[in-house]
Amino acid sequence: MVQTPLDLKKNTIAVVGLGYVGLPLAVEFAKAGFKVIGYDIDSERIKRLQNGFDKNYEVSSQELKKNKIHYTNQSKYLRLANFIIAAIPTPITITNQPDLSLLLSACKVIGENLSKGSIVVFESTVYPGVTEDICVPIIEKASSLKCGRDWQIGYSPERINPGDKNHTLVTTVKVVSGMDKESLQKIAKVYSMVCQNGIYQAPNIKTAEAAKVIENIQRDLNIALVNELSLIFHRLGLNTQEVLEAAGTKWNFLKFTPGLVGGHCIGVDPYYLVHKAEEIGYHPQVITAGRRVNDYMGEFVAELTIKGLIAAKKGIFGAKVLILGLTFKENIKDFRNSKIIVTIKKLKEFGVRIFGYDPHIKRNNLERTFEVKAIRNLSGKYDAVIIATPHQIFLQDEKKILKLLRGKPMIMDVKGAFKSLRKKRGIIYLSL
Repeated sequence: MVQTPLDLKKNTIAVVGLGYVGLPLAVEFAKAGFKVIGYDIDSERIKRLQNGFDKNYEVSSQELKKNKIHYTNQSKYLRLANFIIAAIPTPITITNQPDLSLLLSACKVIGENLSKGSIVVFESTVYPGVTEDICVPIIEKASSLKCGRDWQIGYSPERINPGDKNHTLVTTVKVVSGMDKESLQKIAKVYSMVCQNGIYQAPNIKTAEAAKVIENIQRDLNIALVNELSLIFHRLGLNTQEVLEAAGTKWNFLKFTPGLVGGHCIGVDPYYLVHKAEEIGYHPQVITAGRRVNDYMGEFVAELTIKGLIAAKKGIFGAKVLILGLTFKENIKDFRNSKIIVTIKKLKEFGVRIFGYDPHIKRNNLERTFEVKAIRNLSGKYDAVIIATPHQIFLQDEKKILKLLRGKPMIMDVKGAFKSLRKKRGIIYLSL
């Protein structure tokens, strides 16, 4: 077991879960002068953080070494804190149902190590009611302490955007909520120490939970709209990017672009509200329709690739296709729920040979997760290239990418990032 043999004192903040959300929280509170305990069940993660290394590259080694945080995977140290923030992942199951297993386990651990007089704040994305109706009873049972009498509960939805250095914890308005006015004021005061762009006090916990989940639903639906427009315009022989550019000249046109909607937020969170709505007898129409459209786009990319190979007069069975960028978004290491995997499976049904390259993913992880042959660098010859996630490094190597193609060049530029290739002669260029 990884241990933290330090004599930690009261008035300490504990952050439970040190991923994309939890680690920046721990660092910023340490910067603000708080004593901070960083708890995670992953012992390897703890060892790396103790050595000043964040595998997600969201926090620099310099910051990790400069700010004193007591990292541990031993839950007993949570007893030394009186303000506990839980930043636990909330994924979905294979049948698109909320998977609260990690959250519920964390609640039990928190309860078993809860000190009287503490405040517990959840940051996980959930449907309205989870914090008070599900989390509180588990903590009460594990701690034998009564919420409201012995400890207080709150909720503050995370707004961390991986890879985004402009919209950070410090620069983003922070929504906070509490079980009553007293807890709300305490929670707002603590977060105001690190959130420089202001605190928004929601009237109650359920409102804050609902606000969080609809943030990503709104974005999911906006992307679903342009994805559906892409499906229509391709059938009309129109270039979706050109249509959107023309429409975007109007002052109030919302500039969204088509693409694959993966990751652990936008492609997941809508199912949480759908679950709760169906639980109370309402079957959402718009939200589920948007999910269906976005979930289909991986197959559509495969279909366009097949059409592109045919247009380039290349055989389908045995064709070599290289996919560039397999993380779920640009310039990050996270490939959870990356929808390019749908494209890969569909192309394999046609007998296409798939190769992959992503400088942000270790080769063994890439091959194991996506079941493709990982190449070491931008080399070799292929019948087609799919630019799935346009990392900045790819945008700088346009000529090198073109040299990867044999015969008539065929490029499937999913997000339309390489605009210069759009009207280049002699190239089969496709995008959503």
